[in-house]
This record gives sequence, structure tokens and C-alpha cells, in this order.
Amino acid sequence: MKNTSAAAPHTAAPPLRARLQGVSLQGTPILGALDLNIAPAQWTAIVGPNGAGKSTLLRAVAGLLPLQGHVELFGRPLQQWDPKARARTLAWLGQNEHSSDELKAYEVVMLGRLPHQAWLAGPSAEDHAAVAQAMRQTQSWDWRERPLGQLSGGERQRVLLARALAVQAQLLLMDEPLAHLDPPHQADWLQLVRALAAQGVAVISVLHELNMALQADSLVVMQGGQVRCHGAPEQPETRAALQDVFDHRLHLIEVQGQWLALPFAGATPSQPRPQSATPGSNVLPLKSTHRQP
Repeated sequence: MKNTSAAAPHTAAPPLRARLQGVSLQGTPILGALDLNIAPAQWTAIVGPNGAGKSTLLRAVAGLLPLQGHVELFGRPLQQWDPKARARTLAWLGQNEHSSDELKAYEVVMLGRLPHQAWLAGPSAEDHAAVAQAMRQTQSWDWRERPLGQLSGGERQRVLLARALAVQAQLLLMDEPLAHLDPPHQADWLQLVRALAAQGVAVISVLHELNMALQADSLVVMQGGQVRCHGAPEQPETRAALQDVFDHRLHLIEVQGQWLALPFAGATPSQPRPQSATPGSNVLPLKSTHRQP
């Protein structure tokens, strides 16, 4: 896939750095104090149980929620960015996003090019090329002339993903991007995210699909509005934090160098936890016996 993303600012600063003292919604504290540094050219997955604050964190660092603290985008405070320049640098795909059902899929994706267009100017040849590329990347090109209201949930989600890709930003934030996608298209999404990271784009996604998240370059493990751990999936402390926030109700299994999470109907917080076969560890030591040829 050709790299046509907008050039990143010339700085050694990370794409995103957040120092938060807290975030509250309607007077209710959702996030506590936390630090977050996102590396360039990597895919970071944010995981944790329901109510951990994952989506709130993503919306806060995107500038969509008021917060106490400081957020920097490529070394520059978020509030100092010109809105249009920020919209070209940071692309957003929200959870359960809505758009006019009367708009054609192609028109929805073209909305991602607005930050690149002058006031009242029509789309340029470059805009049309970016839209076509994004729709082909998400396999939504074939229904470009269909109104959004005629699409299934999965088709609609792929159009909205294409809209975010059409921005060609150097930082892509996605909240539950795999919603409504069947397994083959989830695999396509995984391939796309890896390709974007290889091109230098920093990708951050909130995911409930742990097996997909475990394939990310790094995991942000959250619980109770706090970041419990931020590290690579292959690091033991990252997997230990993952076990802890899910009440030790996961089997973490390594298969051909890839970690998988299998839930089981074991202990609950009110019941005794199962004994681990490894002293001092709550991770059940299950490993695949499959041998590589």
C-alpha cells in the first residue's frame, strides 16, 4: 500500500503525550491521574474491563472532552494547534458514529478530506484519489454510490473507517473500530493497521477483542480510570496486568509466538481463584503443543 499520509511535523517528540490529573463527566470522576506516551510508527491498543475509562481516555486526548492536565500532539500543546492543521494531523473514528443516511458512501468518505480543502472550494483531484484509495483499502468501493442508510452495520463501519483513512493523518485514533465487522474483515483491518504503522503512522485503538489487541505493538491496560500497565504484549508484566484487571478469568496461551486470550467460567471476585501450576503466578501455564514445520 502506497504511503500517502501527510508528512509528520519535523520533531523528535512523540506523536501523543498526555499528563492528566483527571477527567469528569457531568461531575462524576471517570479518569484519575495518568501519564501516556505514544511511540511513532506503532499500533497501540487500549484494553480493560467495561467502565475502565478506555473510551473516555481516547476522547480526552483527542481534544473531544474537557480535562485537567496537558496533552501534546507532536510536542505541541493540543490547544495551540490551528483546528484545520490539527484535523489534518489527527484522524478520529468514534464509537457508534452517526452520519446522514441520505449521503452516498462516497460523499461520507469525502468528508475526511475537508481539512485539506480551502473554504468553499470543491474537492481536488488529490481529494478524489485519497477517497478512492481509502474505500478500496476498506473494500467499500463497490457501494460508493449507495446511500449510507441502505448499508448493513458492517458495511457502514467500513465506510466510516474509510473516512478516517482519507484524512491521511499521522495519528489515527479509533474507538471500537471492529464493531459490526465479521472475522475476515477484522483480519483485513489488522493488515491495514500494520501497514499504516509500517508507513510511520501512529495508531491508537480501543478494543474489546483481546486476541486482536494482543497483536498490537503495545498494550495500555486500564482499570478504574487508571493505566495499570503500558507495555508490549510479550512482556510478562503486561500479561500479568491483563490477567489482574479481568479477575484472572483468562487463559493466556502462546501459539507460534502469538499470545491468545481464552476466557473461562472460573473464579469470580467473590469466589476463590484457581491455583496456578506456576508458583507465584496467576497465569495458567497453558502452551500450544503445535510444532512449526
